[in-house]
Amino acid sequence: MAASTDQAYLAMEHSVRSRVPPILTDLYQFTMAYAYWRAGRHNEHAVFELFFRENPFDGGFSLFAGLTDCLLFLRNFHFSEEDIKYLQTVLPPDTDPTFFSFLTTLDCSAVSISSVPEGSTVFARVPLLEVSGPLAVVQLLETSLLCLVNYASLVCSNAARFRLAAGPKLKLIELGLRRAQGPDGGLSASRYSHIGGFDMTSNVMAGLLFGVPVSGTMAHSYVTSFSSLEEVWPRVMIPSDGGERVDVVTLTIGWLKRICQLLGVKSEHVHEGELTAFLSFGIAYPQNFLPVIDTYSVKSSGLPCFCAVALTLCELGYQPVGVRLDSGDLCKLSVEVRSVFLQCCNHFEIKQFLSLIIIGSNGVSEQSLGDLKKKKSEIDMMGVGTHLVTCTHQPSLGCVYKLVEVSGQPKIKFTEDPEKTTLPGSKNVYRLLDTEGHPFLDLLCLSEEPPPVAGVSMQCHLLGHGNTPYCVTPGQVIKLRQNVFSKGQLTLPLSSVAESKARAQICIHSLHPRYKCLQQPDTYTVAMSEKLYLLLCDVKAKNTSANNFLLQ
Repeated sequence: MAASTDQAYLAMEHSVRSRVPPILTDLYQFTMAYAYWRAGRHNEHAVFELFFRENPFDGGFSLFAGLTDCLLFLRNFHFSEEDIKYLQTVLPPDTDPTFFSFLTTLDCSAVSISSVPEGSTVFARVPLLEVSGPLAVVQLLETSLLCLVNYASLVCSNAARFRLAAGPKLKLIELGLRRAQGPDGGLSASRYSHIGGFDMTSNVMAGLLFGVPVSGTMAHSYVTSFSSLEEVWPRVMIPSDGGERVDVVTLTIGWLKRICQLLGVKSEHVHEGELTAFLSFGIAYPQNFLPVIDTYSVKSSGLPCFCAVALTLCELGYQPVGVRLDSGDLCKLSVEVRSVFLQCCNHFEIKQFLSLIIIGSNGVSEQSLGDLKKKKSEIDMMGVGTHLVTCTHQPSLGCVYKLVEVSGQPKIKFTEDPEKTTLPGSKNVYRLLDTEGHPFLDLLCLSEEPPPVAGVSMQCHLLGHGNTPYCVTPGQVIKLRQNVFSKGQLTLPLSSVAESKARAQICIHSLHPRYKCLQQPDTYTVAMSEKLYLLLCDVKAKNTSANNFLLQ
């Protein structure tokens, strides 16, 4: 059973404190903070934005994740004595000692955050977080916030693509803990892949902390550990409705003979150790019997052994669950396995075989899930590990954290690369929906501007499309970001994994199909208001005009 909500949040907060202390950052954050402090600028009000420049996996959208950990990190931001002692050894020896005393006083009591809700669909160049507060403090937050958002959003988005590839009916279980980039990567993958659309995980700790449904059966090593029916113990079971103990070894052997005759399987091809393993597991878990059946040969041994034990359990009033296939042509094998289940159901009149499920696993990728829908298959659930948690096709989302305002003055990064030019000033973000409720444009406005009005036409400028104005008329308008942290306090309740998952599914469902295509989706439109466009032009002009300060 998962921990209660309060216990879960306490456990997560403890985890964030231990995994993401303020010193988990890049050294240049401290060198900049010191320089701000020496110049007397450390308390100037500054605004940063966190965003990414391109949708991951050449896709049409991303999902935003990691907000809960960001907020818990901010709430616990404080340098310990050990942190300060270490910083004294790595910063230059001529660093003013008073700076270290200054660091001991820092917290996020003057920091405010507005954010897109966790689980929301988001798009390139749209600010996901706006972080405001004293310049030195919000500068020190950069690396940690990026670390908490980048992978969380990437793996969550990857999971959403797997879900789209699989379709709505196929159950998906995440099996990536052993293949993840360390324990933290594995735990994050289980948590955020569930938000992205996976149904369950094999990761027990993810179940404890986040309430993700946990599932698991057996590995091939369990099967190979058995050799002889002499190893079965206990050898008797009590039927589910009570009564006399039954010799299940003898009963199972009897069923196996009948199965071999029905399927035309030679009894000498059946592996005794495999039958022993299945029977031992069935005795231990009569209501949760789901073995892996490809350790030796599916058709000659694994499937007949499963059927024999499953029929034994059914005779005793128990309900076996199904089988897992972990090698070979999963689609073809699943069809053959289902056919055998139907044969048993009809021949032996055992209706419980109609409800048996088939799980597939074995290097499952987004591509193979897509292929699964095109082929004839009887797979009910697919287990996905490596390609999900390692995000094989794109290892990083590439989020950045850029300064947009200091002391009320708009700031801009303006380089030779137009793609890296930032947009100045503190902003609000509005999502414009058409009359059918589909999002079609995200609009960036200066924070002092009034919001767009549904049904009223307006001019804006598309990002990356020059100075040509673009006219739109929204059917509905949604303010995308919410104030979630103010003056050191949470202003909204933390979102649970279940709540974020539900939000993600609603947001993805509302997207027009042209943005959800896994190959060559349409590009979602992001634009800036007329007022923001004029500010951008003005700040650009001031940054590129002749500057005679040296002559002065």
